[in-house]
Amino acid sequence: MNKLKTMLCAVFTLMLVNISTTAQADSSNFAGPYIGLSASGYGMQLSGSSTTSPTAGVFEFDEVSVGQVAPVTGFEAGYVIPLGSAFLIDIGAAMYTGEAKLEFHRDGTKKAADGRYADEDSAGDKDVQMKIQNLNAAWIAPTLVLSDTSSLYLKVGVSEAEVVVSGDINPTGDLQGTTWALGTRTVLESGIFVRTEAGYTDYNGISTHGKGTNISTANSYSAEPTVAYGSVSLGFRF
Repeated sequence: MNKLKTMLCAVFTLMLVNISTTAQADSSNFAGPYIGLSASGYGMQLSGSSTTSPTAGVFEFDEVSVGQVAPVTGFEAGYVIPLGSAFLIDIGAAMYTGEAKLEFHRDGTKKAADGRYADEDSAGDKDVQMKIQNLNAAWIAPTLVLSDTSSLYLKVGVSEAEVVVSGDINPTGDLQGTTWALGTRTVLESGIFVRTEAGYTDYNGISTHGKGTNISTANSYSAEPTVAYGSVSLGFRF
């Protein structure tokens, strides 16, 4: 992740260094409020673990790593502030719909001969699920104007996602993370624009414990999601 951050910053810095050789452009073509709709492909890596209550004084620890690709759609709105003829600041926010799941299956009995738990393929009263949904984001994006219709930006933002749990466990808090992205924006004379973007979000970890009915309060569950994505937005600048 640190290497990707460094690469994104380096690319944008090089563009700024060469700003003096860039043809003069009209930043007013990008300025003002805008709205848009986006379609994204989210590659989510969910790394989770569970620790069960001790049997004969020994804790059992399981790790799960799940890679999922989820289609995500969203609505975005923002305002672009011009800073001279070749530089802009884009401030915006977005709401997205989509979900990803992480599941732990356990019946509390010994493993079968193949190493799987007896009810691993069916729902049981000791099963646990964490579902991530309803993503929200806000950002600031320093932008370099390349021409009267094209620009390049580096986005830094904060993201939040709702976590819904099922099973005999306590609710977790929502996910919060930092987003880094690199993108381009092309604006037509009519005000219609197309934005393309690639980036990633590194979320904080979440954890919870059993409620004590079917799952012991000594049992703990945790997850650490990371998202890489690519998106295309179609919108209108007013």
